[in-house]
Amino acid sequence: MVRQSGFTLLELLVAMTIFAIMGVMAYGGLDAIILQREAALGAMERTREVQYAIRRITTDVSQVQPRPVREELGDGFRPAVLADGRTTDLLELTRGGWPNPMGFPRSAQQRVAYELLDGILVRKQWRVLGHTSAVEAVEEELVAGIDEVEVRFLGPNREWLEEWPAPNAQDNPWQLPLAIEITLVFPDWGRISRVLEIGL
Repeated sequence: MVRQSGFTLLELLVAMTIFAIMGVMAYGGLDAIILQREAALGAMERTREVQYAIRRITTDVSQVQPRPVREELGDGFRPAVLADGRTTDLLELTRGGWPNPMGFPRSAQQRVAYELLDGILVRKQWRVLGHTSAVEAVEEELVAGIDEVEVRFLGPNREWLEEWPAPNAQDNPWQLPLAIEITLVFPDWGRISRVLEIGL
């Protein structure tokens, strides 16, 4: 008689158990790698959003111009830089350097404003400087997940002010602060502050 060789049932069960344990361990490692990758991608996207928002603010403030604009109703002027609580905007200013590659008949200066709306920092811009209430702003959501935005102004006497124009410059809508400090307060990033010097 020829004796047949092979695995016993017990050996098969042991081998299957070992393979099952190895599979579970491999899946757990793969799942951890996937979670780490998703977390890294989320952190990179968050970093990109925060950096983009700070870059937009820095660009606008660094190109601020001493150019007041007419009030929406045509009565008086709004200062070149405005942050006095009369609107929901945190900061409103006139900036230069507005690119015009198509050569449209418009100014190279632009009126922009920033507003915190439901935890989202929104940048608003108008196509004309002296816009009326009928001209809607073009809005861009810069970054979400913000608890608070703080804006301060370095006045002519080198004191930090919470509002602008300075109390002694209400009749001078062309006056600019010496510097503007922007602070963004995030629940995950904490406080990020930038002091931007006005070079004019």
